[in-house]
Amino acid sequence: MSLMLDSALLEDARASAALGLAQAGITTNPTLLAKTGLTAETVIPALCDAHPGIIFHQLASKTVAGREAEAWHILSLRPGRIGLKIPCTLENLAMAKRFADQGVVTALTTIFSPAQVYLALQAGADFIFPYVNRSTRLLGDGLALIRQMRAVIDADGGHTEIAAASIKTPEEAVDTILAGAHHLTLPLSVIQAMGHHPLSLQTIAEFDAAGQ
Repeated sequence: MSLMLDSALLEDARASAALGLAQAGITTNPTLLAKTGLTAETVIPALCDAHPGIIFHQLASKTVAGREAEAWHILSLRPGRIGLKIPCTLENLAMAKRFADQGVVTALTTIFSPAQVYLALQAGADFIFPYVNRSTRLLGDGLALIRQMRAVIDADGGHTEIAAASIKTPEEAVDTILAGAHHLTLPLSVIQAMGHHPLSLQTIAEFDAAGQ
């Protein structure tokens, strides 16, 4: 069970590395990348240099051939340090298998059903990235979906693991782990919020007062 950072911001990567938390990796996507105002060719290597984990780049080219070319170009920027996030479509599942067969770290994203999970297993994906909060908003119960996905993975006995994304609160993060996710990828703000509780601060203040 590990924690990843969901951000494309270099300052977030540095803050995470300084905390010693979310060391497993960083997940990016086109929306997060757009917030930086920079290209993937600039951002992904910089994140690799600032953070010890695997940096995931989401493929966004319009054709399969374009996505494959994009993937090999990005992977070449920091060999061994970059993983691929691949949106889950039938043609992309076939592409993901080709990458997995060549030893590339692969993750299927935009994944919303247990049936997609089963095909991701057949494609040899290392991870799936389901969206918890978005699934709750669009489908009704993101946590139930995580439980179903985990059941499919356990039944198959494959190596694919759930790295759950789209998590908005500390409570949702804990519920997602309890629902069966192997890993979480969280914004820095949620990671920071998980480290604080009003009663912790109150108790520390009481100890400080007693020691005076």
